[in-house]
Amino acid sequence: MIITNVKKFGYFKSRPGPHRLEGIRTTQHGGMVLSAYPKDYPKTSQQKRVGDAARACGIKKGISRAALVTAMVDCIPSKF
Repeated sequence: MIITNVKKFGYFKSRPGPHRLEGIRTTQHGGMVLSAYPKDYPKTSQQKRVGDAARACGIKKGISRAALVTAMVDCIPSKF
């Protein structure tokens, strides 16, 4: 089978290289593996609630620590 678009099927994941422990190889097949993307699991009600509160308070990846502390102290308690 010839795969022209890897993204549709998954991604390449490298296997660990051979490791020698007292002269015994611990892996038989080194190289690359085509692996499927991880499945998205549904969020629990608690996770949805915390995510909604964080979104409403402006908490997102990459904000400064001072802004995060301010949002956690001032905004998050009022959402619960």
